[in-house]
Amino acid sequence: MNETTLSAARLPLDLCGRKCIVTGAARGIGRAIAVAFAAHGASVVIVDRATAESEATRDEIVRGGGRAEAIAADLADRGQIERAMAAAINDLRGLDVLVHNAAHYPLRSLADIDAALLQRTLAVNLEAAFWLTQAALAALRHSGRGRILITSSVTGPRVAYPGLAHYAASKAGLNGFIRSAALELAAERITVNGVEPGMIATPAAANLGGDAHQQWLARRVPLGRLGRPEDIAFAMLFLASDAAAYITGQTLVVDGGALLPECGWLGPPQEAPSAPG
Repeated sequence: MNETTLSAARLPLDLCGRKCIVTGAARGIGRAIAVAFAAHGASVVIVDRATAESEATRDEIVRGGGRAEAIAADLADRGQIERAMAAAINDLRGLDVLVHNAAHYPLRSLADIDAALLQRTLAVNLEAAFWLTQAALAALRHSGRGRILITSSVTGPRVAYPGLAHYAASKAGLNGFIRSAALELAAERITVNGVEPGMIATPAAANLGGDAHQQWLARRVPLGRLGRPEDIAFAMLFLASDAAAYITGQTLVVDGGALLPECGWLGPPQEAPSAPG
């Protein structure tokens, strides 16, 4: 293998010069995505309704030598989405990568789901993908290497758990959106992909059970631990990079092997139900 071939075989994971928007990046998975993108050279705009935490994430990136801004917006409100996207694209002077990561998923039994909860879950998780994409299209077309990335979940597309019917429905819808949008936008050199997290140790996931429950869940994962936000961020980094230029309409499961049928995840004891993602 000659020197030229060796150089060409290296994964192009550098995001230098890329302009990125990440929703739901104040904490957890979104924060890890924003930090990882900035660490690899991207300019990042954080869009989240948690203003103080968004600013803290922005400040952390800037202190580390990265480039970041924070814009407040409630992803359940189409008007706020459109205003935030316009401001972010203006700040970045363009857009190469849109990451829709924001999500809403309080536990609620099917019998107790009311109209307000269902409306907000579908608005933040699913509907926002449409409005964000529409607002980003002109800039992504101009980029010539546009990426739309979505944090989906194994809950909904692959498994279901009590108390999360509203969340599962929204995430299954997102996977349909990913495939359809990928097909429509391929001719414009815009790829659309997603990542399906399993059980990830985030502040939001902690609401599904205490420390003992989290430890029980970790023991059921073949790799022996819950996922970390960085595990999802690195998968997103790959999909945002030139290394994934020929991948579109796909979702990547990142769950430590938990959905392998041999691990027994699909038959948890009744005393310890929970949900990945």
